[in-house]
Amino acid sequence: MGERVSLTSKADGFVLGAYHVSPEDARHGGLVLVQEIFGVTEHIRELCDGFAADGYEVIAPAFFDRQERGFAAGYDADGVAKGRAYSEAAPWDQVQGDLQAAIEALKGPVNVVGYCWGGTAAWLAACRCDGVAAASCYYGRRIPELIAETPRCPTILHFGKRDPTIPPEVVEQIRDAFPELPVYVYDAGHGFASDRRADYDPDSARLARLRTLQLFSRSSGVRSEV
Repeated sequence: MGERVSLTSKADGFVLGAYHVSPEDARHGGLVLVQEIFGVTEHIRELCDGFAADGYEVIAPAFFDRQERGFAAGYDADGVAKGRAYSEAAPWDQVQGDLQAAIEALKGPVNVVGYCWGGTAAWLAACRCDGVAAASCYYGRRIPELIAETPRCPTILHFGKRDPTIPPEVVEQIRDAFPELPVYVYDAGHGFASDRRADYDPDSARLARLRTLQLFSRSSGVRSEV
């Protein structure tokens, strides 16, 4: 359904790959979809296709192309270790430049959604990048690293109540710092929106997706039944 395209980072001119898919019907806006630590996997491409079916032109940059072209890991211990190492080798200033390239490759309004590591990257986009209409951040464990920065667009956050990597006190820290932002906590674990993960929770995934689509619909000024 989609195609592979190239983006030139605004940070250092590096050319990275991306998965791109356009809606078959009316276009409601653009969407940058940010991967988990596992790369632009089949699951990430399926998420892109799903949002395209909802009317969004979607780009999912391959943020770890500097470490390994076309990286797409499995969900086993080796995949986690490699993905974590690659994510830690991607400084936020560099990620910001990659995000900006993806945003500028799309016509507005452009939204951002991210999962796991991408949840923090989506927060980064909301705080630093130009041209972001709204952001939806799923279980961004590293958001506290950027908690001194304030989103410049409507932003929502999703966390799992039973996520051992993001304890309740971290969620409360974010709530205390940004009492005006919607912070949703689901009766689920980490990765609850991915049907490839052991913590997949279909009810929580559907509700979080509904809230995300409603946010994007409002930010795009498009009436949408979701």
